[in-house]
Amino acid sequence: MPVVGDSLGEMQATTVAKEIALAVDGLSYAYGKRTVLDRVSFQVEKGSLIGILGPNGSGKTTLFRLLSTLYAAPSGMITLAGYSYPGQAAAARRRMGIVFQSPSLDKKLTVAENMVHQGHLYGLRGSVLRKKVEDLLRLFGLDERARDLVETLSGGQQRRVEVAKALLHEPELLLLDEPSTGIDPVARRDFWRHLFALKEQKRLTILVTTHLLDEAERCDRLLILDRGKRVAWETPSRLRALIPGSVLSVRSAKLLEIEEELKRIWAGRRIRRVDGALRIEPRSEESVEDAMRDAADLLQRFGGDVTALTVSQPSLEDVFLHLTGHHFQSQNEESDGTAEH
Repeated sequence: MPVVGDSLGEMQATTVAKEIALAVDGLSYAYGKRTVLDRVSFQVEKGSLIGILGPNGSGKTTLFRLLSTLYAAPSGMITLAGYSYPGQAAAARRRMGIVFQSPSLDKKLTVAENMVHQGHLYGLRGSVLRKKVEDLLRLFGLDERARDLVETLSGGQQRRVEVAKALLHEPELLLLDEPSTGIDPVARRDFWRHLFALKEQKRLTILVTTHLLDEAERCDRLLILDRGKRVAWETPSRLRALIPGSVLSVRSAKLLEIEEELKRIWAGRRIRRVDGALRIEPRSEESVEDAMRDAADLLQRFGGDVTALTVSQPSLEDVFLHLTGHHFQSQNEESDGTAEH
């Protein structure tokens, strides 16, 4: 399986003058005899918004649990906000804000009461705490809902309260596990707008796990995991550039016959069956005009048997298929007695 992106040695050489908010080196983890993370390495620059992308079973939830200090790393090294884990766990935790996929708000308390109780956990009291709560609720557009019970808020608003709560102690690193779970598309866009504001205004380093490809497109850089291995560590634009040209997709009741014929006449091109369709990757240096000619050729040869034909620019899903040889879909779930989501 190819690995796209810097090796750890290259990252160390190119980031000497840059501040590193998080570093992972040779990290592995297993549940019994089953390896779910296999020698994963990457470094995150301060002020970046990083996405960890992968289908269920890719290892992203286990990686999140390790980074959030829920699990001790059995092998490899983790450095969080300049502190090694697990050796300096207490210091690392004070510099991180964490929002888990499962809600942590008390719905029978008001927004402000949830915030105040969180502040008490970090030793915040009095006017200092009140000002922090007011400032954060204003930042997230929730200041008018401070006295409302959490259960009266929408799903998107509750997620914003979760993030505001995680920022009370002014962490350097914010970890978010599938933050868009359970909220509608409009609320998702609004939520990401607030993440961008945090990154720009506070130079906060944000790491997000996701299985949503449109969210991954918004990140500065992506760590793509597949079956526990790092297959890519790159920007979304550079990942899409791995597939120059346009991707053809063909649907037909005679897919096998068309596939065999195309592999004969287009020898050397990558042609795969994915979700009941043939996906044909472009030739190197292929233009849009070349793709349209290929599409016309397909229709001329198999027109009566083709039920659908699309020509599209490469997506991250195409990149994942290109790198791994299989579709972006759920793999076997990680198992420690709980399922990975």
